[in-house]
Amino acid sequence: MAEAQGEQKLRKELSLFGVFAVATGTTLSAGFFLLPGLAFQESGPAVILAYLIAALMMVVPMLCKVELATAMPKAGGTYFFLDRSLGPLAGTIGGLGTWLALMLKASFALVGMGAYVTLFFGDAQMVRVIAVILAIVFGAVNFMGAKATTRFQIVMVICLLTLLAWFMIQGTFSIDTSRFSNFFDEGASSILGTAGLVFISYVGVTKVASVAEEIENPQRNLPLGIFLGLGTAVVIYMVGLTVIVGVTPADELRTSLTPVGDAAKSFAGVAGLILVTIAALFAFMSVANAGILSSSRYPLAMSRDQLIPSVFKGINGNGVPTVSLIFTVAAVIFCVLFIDVLSIAKLASAFQLVLFALICFAVIVMRESNIESYDPSFRTPLYPWLPLAGILGPCWLITEMGTGPTLFAVGMVVVGVVWFFAYANKRIDRGGAIYHVFERLGQRRFDGLDSELRGILKERGLRSSDPFDEIIATSDVIEARPTMDFETATVQAADRLARTIDIPAATLAKNFLDGIRLGATPVSNGVALPHLRFPEIEHPRLVIVRSRSGLVVDVGEGESNRSTGQPVHAILFLVSPDEDPAGHLRLLAQLAACFEQEGFMEDWLSARSHEHLREVLLRDERYLSLALKAGTPEERLVGVQIRDLRFPSGCLIAIIRRGSRTLIPKADMVLQANDRLTVLGEREGIFELKKRFASDSEPE
Repeated sequence: MAEAQGEQKLRKELSLFGVFAVATGTTLSAGFFLLPGLAFQESGPAVILAYLIAALMMVVPMLCKVELATAMPKAGGTYFFLDRSLGPLAGTIGGLGTWLALMLKASFALVGMGAYVTLFFGDAQMVRVIAVILAIVFGAVNFMGAKATTRFQIVMVICLLTLLAWFMIQGTFSIDTSRFSNFFDEGASSILGTAGLVFISYVGVTKVASVAEEIENPQRNLPLGIFLGLGTAVVIYMVGLTVIVGVTPADELRTSLTPVGDAAKSFAGVAGLILVTIAALFAFMSVANAGILSSSRYPLAMSRDQLIPSVFKGINGNGVPTVSLIFTVAAVIFCVLFIDVLSIAKLASAFQLVLFALICFAVIVMRESNIESYDPSFRTPLYPWLPLAGILGPCWLITEMGTGPTLFAVGMVVVGVVWFFAYANKRIDRGGAIYHVFERLGQRRFDGLDSELRGILKERGLRSSDPFDEIIATSDVIEARPTMDFETATVQAADRLARTIDIPAATLAKNFLDGIRLGATPVSNGVALPHLRFPEIEHPRLVIVRSRSGLVVDVGEGESNRSTGQPVHAILFLVSPDEDPAGHLRLLAQLAACFEQEGFMEDWLSARSHEHLREVLLRDERYLSLALKAGTPEERLVGVQIRDLRFPSGCLIAIIRRGSRTLIPKADMVLQANDRLTVLGEREGIFELKKRFASDSEPE
């Protein structure tokens, strides 16, 4: 299941604004520029309320998808989440269906521009030709990489939002409040039915999750970008619809396929019509561009997992899945030329609702699987009630959409099932998190998923709240003598840890050695990582053992295949609180990742002192050791109270080593000669301190 060693990876190039641009660009198109007239037929002025209800119905699936995306920020979005939670059959159905839906949405956007183009050109025959040309252009832009694609997307979204801001501000001065009389005349059932019709307007906001693997700091940027995108869309829909309803005669609005253009023309004349037509073109182009970007990642992800032919997983020098992108663009062109995408896209909306229900179910499965490495940075609130509501809501909406959309959704499920058993089933041997739920009922589980999620933890890195810097700065270091064996090193490390936590050294040593015997201790790249969790401790602690000559991991009578006889030069004994297993795994993954860096072991073995060893682990970026010795720039700190130090903002003294003692710094503490200060801070502040104090610590 996990990616093969050496497999090409996508580049992390999408910033927060890029995520926002993709999320917003996929939301503001037909829902704003085409649907309001049709929706007004059903619910009258209360169409504004219908759009708000639809947005509220989108919140739960969005929250669930964000949770899954921050736990598993990998290419493929919905496909990956369903595959890893419900298994490869559900993943196949979701992957093929989502790819088709996104591709149809992109085709729909390209063709949908015709309604506005024909406002100026009576002959709409050129619309499909223009759509094909734009599909090729967007494909070429995507070939330059996600960064170039999102830059293009950002430009279009900025232009779109600027023009819509003008429309909303200018339009508010022309609103006729009498047009909102008899607001609820059409009744509650009509409003709810209209909410089901316009719900599709918001579904694009989460599609950016399909490129989560390419997002910088996805734990922060992904949820924030999606939330900002939905919030922006809701504001534009609410204010924009108020303007549309308030300035357009009801009879004219009921039959309009260009409601924004008609509204702008009524209060700003032909110039206003031209401006909103340009805005509509930006909207449809941004949907097409984002749709091609998002949909091209689904064949890539499914090919990685052998659900479709391996040819689709090739990635070029720009980090672009070339074959997957070419195939997607070709499919868009085919749909534009030969298929009535306007009607098919409407049918595909029912399948989108099925996927939303499955996504909400997937959150329940992942939570109930009790997999410790499932570690989302965002968790859906009010669990399990909100995910349950997210399952029932889409199911109800599907029943309101009629027979055609329902049959289309069933057909997509059948296609996915047939493909899975005809092609994929014989090529894979894995399951999803649902098997971990089955294990709780006495049935089998699939351990490969836990291994893959641990790999994802390593790729994601630490959270800002993780105390990695602190445990390195406060760690004890043991230099192993050439004659020291692994058990002796373990006993000494346990003794050091027992001085800081309320657990006997003998208990610690026994548990560490048992972990080796059971094969639960990672040993690779010249490093061993014995680790434990206890409910009795409050903060993680670390003891570092360095062996220049190398220690063989051998615990006497143990039969663990981890004892390969290969020497290790670093043993990092980590203990953490029992109530935060995911945080423990993140720290462990970060420690392992340190030793995988190029040239790390050479720096590790050549480090001249304990402080230098810690600096090697932290790579100097957020860490500094200062020795207050005579004749050094640091000497001027002697006699100064800590509160009077003028360190850069964000930099602080973590510990003070005074002789053989380790002191916790206090504001009124006076620094003394030969003190060793461990300073933590932001990169900029540490860099400034390094320039201010340009001396190295002496070996201990």
